Amino acid sequence: MTKQVILADVLAHGLRVVFCGTAPSDVSARLGAYYANPSNRFWPALYAVGLLPVPLLPRDFPRLPEYGLGLTDLAKHAKGVDSALKPGDFDAEALWAKIDRYQPRWLAFTSKKAAAVALGLTTGQIAYGPQDTARGATRLFVLPSPSAQAQVYWDISHWHLLARLSQAQA
Repeated sequence: MTKQVILADVLAHGLRVVFCGTAPSDVSARLGAYYANPSNRFWPALYAVGLLPVPLLPRDFPRLPEYGLGLTDLAKHAKGVDSALKPGDFDAEALWAKIDRYQPRWLAFTSKKAAAVALGLTTGQIAYGPQDTARGATRLFVLPSPSAQAQVYWDISHWHLLARLSQAQA
C-alpha cells in the first residue's frame, strides 16, 4: 500500500531558494497548504525580507516558483509537530535526490530539526545561517523555525541574510 503525500512538493529547475521543513502541521495538512497555521510567520517573513515582492497567503503556495522559490518537507507522508513524528517518518535520501535533480541555488531548512535530520547531526551541532557544507552547487542555510511553538528562537535577521545572499547571486 502506497502512503499518500500530504503536501505536494513545489519544485522546478532554476529556483533561487527551496525551503524545507520537517512535516506539515495538522492545520497545513487539513487546509492543504504549506505553513497554513495563522500563527506561523513563514508567509509574512518572506514578504518582510523581500523574498516576495507581494504578500501571499498559504493557499498561494503553488505560485512560489514565479518568484524563484520552492517548498518541500522531510516527512511527505506524516503530519504534526516535531515531537509527534517518528524517525521513520523522515526521508533525507528522498530530499537529497530532489536537490540533486533540481539544483536550487539555496536549500533553506526552516528549523534546526529539519537540518539535523537531513544532515545526520544533532540540533546542537547546527548554527543558524549559511552552512559550511553544500550539496553540489546548492548552498545550505538554516533558518529559525517560523512556527509559533518555536517563538523563543525566532529571529528574522537570519531570514534577511538569506534574502540578501540569495538575491546577490541572482
